[in-house]
Amino acid sequence: MMYRGKLASSELFTILGGFISSLLFLVLLTFIGNFQEANGIRTGWGAVILAETVALIAASTVHRVCITTCFLFSAGILYEINKISGVVVSKVETKTKRH
Repeated sequence: MMYRGKLASSELFTILGGFISSLLFLVLLTFIGNFQEANGIRTGWGAVILAETVALIAASTVHRVCITTCFLFSAGILYEINKISGVVVSKVETKTKRH
């Protein structure tokens, strides 16, 4: 809300507003996932949906186009997180099998 006027002033800043909201998605997803793991709760799609909903609501306070760009950037971030997670898990499994 602080920079709403600036972020809604041009097309480029509107896209930037969606990207900033997708970074909020990343931070919230990390927080919720770590909180659930620390408490012994299994993480799943609920954390993704909750983090995405909060990020989209935050983006909607800036501009309507920010909602779309936030969703697209968040989908890309989620894809990359899933890909990195798969690589890390496969490395851990191969180390475990060697010992």
